[in-house]
Amino acid sequence: MRRILTSMVLLAWPPGASGAAPGVGEEVYPATIEAGTTEFEARYGRLTGGASDGEDGLTLEASHAFSPRLYGAVLARLNRDALGPRRLEEVAVEGIAKLGRVRGVDVAGYVEYAQGVHGSDGAEAKLLLQRRHGGFEGRLNLIIDKAFDGSATALGYAASADWSLKGDLRAGAAAFGDAGNFPRPFARSEHYAGPILKTDLDQLPVPGELEIEAGYLVALPGPARDRTQGQVRLLLSWERRF
Repeated sequence: MRRILTSMVLLAWPPGASGAAPGVGEEVYPATIEAGTTEFEARYGRLTGGASDGEDGLTLEASHAFSPRLYGAVLARLNRDALGPRRLEEVAVEGIAKLGRVRGVDVAGYVEYAQGVHGSDGAEAKLLLQRRHGGFEGRLNLIIDKAFDGSATALGYAASADWSLKGDLRAGAAAFGDAGNFPRPFARSEHYAGPILKTDLDQLPVPGELEIEAGYLVALPGPARDRTQGQVRLLLSWERRF
């Protein structure tokens, strides 16, 4: 929780999720908050091809937006390597604070404290940027991740851009990556990018709305391509505004 926005701006870059390929079980967070919204989310990613074929990650999260400027959540991350069983890796609490709007770009800060089940505890901070214009929406997360075992500070990013096609259907692309460790950014960095589809379903047997995102990210040349060909992604989110 000790990561602060000033540190992120000075370091200028972010991290990937510990113990998994960038993007697996993760999302590109928005910088806007809808007050009164409660959300339950499942985020799944699975590597396909290569030595890491079958490795996956699942994140389960429950959150609530207490105001237009403050959001809180609890989550659990479960990982499975290519040959082993799925196991709980860590539980965490996270918070997002809306910081303002600069030249049409919404800005927010994110902090997380995670308690490791099989490894070290750690903290993560993100600078969240979001731009919406007509049917376009772009998001960029700059991330700093620090495990409390004395290891180097990890840097990374998550980004997405999508456009409205028809009704609630949206299409675009997403990218996730490590940017190495501070103070040696981009050393052995790992990157994934590819197409995504999004839609919302509001005709449900229970009140609320179901958001669906699916996509396939290609492993870009480098360490990511050395381990796999890419990753399948599926995000399901039920939300209701009270």
